[in-house]
Amino acid sequence: MSRNLKENNRAPSHSMTSQRRLLLQLLRDAGRHIDAKELYRGANARDDSIGIATVYRSLSLFEELSLVEKVKLGDSRYYDIKQSPGHQHLVCSGCGKVIEFRSTYFDKLMQAVQREYVFKVTESQLYLEGYCSECEKRGKN
Repeated sequence: MSRNLKENNRAPSHSMTSQRRLLLQLLRDAGRHIDAKELYRGANARDDSIGIATVYRSLSLFEELSLVEKVKLGDSRYYDIKQSPGHQHLVCSGCGKVIEFRSTYFDKLMQAVQREYVFKVTESQLYLEGYCSECEKRGKN
């Protein structure tokens, strides 16, 4: 992976530091979208030299290098290891949990819109906001 982080001699070098390695590992291990503060808490618990500024700078670099994707869901921003496109999100208004799902209905809707409007969609985002089963049980709705 360090090859992806190294630039040629004319551009700044982006070496794979132990802090960046840890942040990428935490993103992989999360297996879901997480926000920068959650990533910071996990990283700082393992290496107290990691500050929130390091997390944000690293996330920005990871985005630039197409290693992670940033997803804006409502007012929040979440990060995840870059995956193939084509999934949608459920966002819990109570606890902030983000659940990924794939819907053939959404795929069919997008195809129909492209045909009807003679428009090629290059990026799409769907998120549904509500309450997960745990928050529903706790009455956080």
